[in-house]
Amino acid sequence: MERRPSEKNNAQSHRFQCDVAGRLLRRPQQGEDWIIKGEEFFAYAEDMLRSADTFLFGRTTYLIMAGYWPFAAKDEIAGHMNHLAKVVFSGTLEKADWNNSRLVKTDAAEEVLRLKQQPGKDIVILGSATLASFLLQQGLIDEYRVILNPVLIGAGNPLFKEIKQTLRLRLQQTKLFATGVVVLITKKHDPRPSF
Repeated sequence: MERRPSEKNNAQSHRFQCDVAGRLLRRPQQGEDWIIKGEEFFAYAEDMLRSADTFLFGRTTYLIMAGYWPFAAKDEIAGHMNHLAKVVFSGTLEKADWNNSRLVKTDAAEEVLRLKQQPGKDIVILGSATLASFLLQQGLIDEYRVILNPVLIGAGNPLFKEIKQTLRLRLQQTKLFATGVVVLITKKHDPRPSF
């Protein structure tokens, strides 16, 4: 999703996701102990967070994050998570009390389009598979970052479970960490020739 022209550059929102072999987001028990972390993972997360000024969350991911980050050890990642703007899309959540959070109960596509037209940095979706799938189908996400962990967990929630059409992506960059984790950075494929 092309994001908010700023004076310095045209920033884009990123689709940032922890994933196993492009298929599963989370185990049925909701555990995430399979995610392989390390120095490179945390450095990558810090860089990604420095480029952002807004998070988008669905209800479930927001509640998980809001229950963790305000109480996490104080470091750069926790600072970003707790201080950046957060937009929560939910028709059932009554309030969003985590610092700098705003609850949106209306049309998510309309709100995201409005956000993209404002100046600023990147918009980042963390988790929130249902929201991400919806925005992807609306054509509002331009870049997808998928983190592949070399772990087989057998069952879980599909990463893009609501996708009803084939969406072609173009690989822009890969990052390989010493732990075997691979970050795939892809963009929407534009079949039009470039001259």
